[in-house]
Amino acid sequence: MSRTRMAVAIGILVVFVVIGGILVLATRGGGGRPVTFDVTVTGATEMNPPNLTAHLNDTVTINVMSDTDGEVHLHLYDIAFEAKAGQTVSHTFKADKTCTCDIEWESTSKGLGTLVVSP
Repeated sequence: MSRTRMAVAIGILVVFVVIGGILVLATRGGGGRPVTFDVTVTGATEMNPPNLTAHLNDTVTINVMSDTDGEVHLHLYDIAFEAKAGQTVSHTFKADKTCTCDIEWESTSKGLGTLVVSP
């Protein structure tokens, strides 16, 4: 094989390796980092912000401040925030399940928002 052909073959191989590496890195999930959400529940009917997003394997902390006593429940992860009016209640957990998880005011089943955990 001539030197020119060898150089072209090596160049093509390098291009494939670089493109393959870029594709692998681009399709990996963004999980594994700490994510914190500060939410406020008003009147046991509204949560601000209503939509929370994380990636699989993130360490998620949700801080809930409510103006009413009661339970805010994060479904699928089955986490209960025992809200006391004017106080912040926090839970930290590993986002180990992909989902669109409902967050509700437990006593009335009123939907407050969602936590979306994507791959």
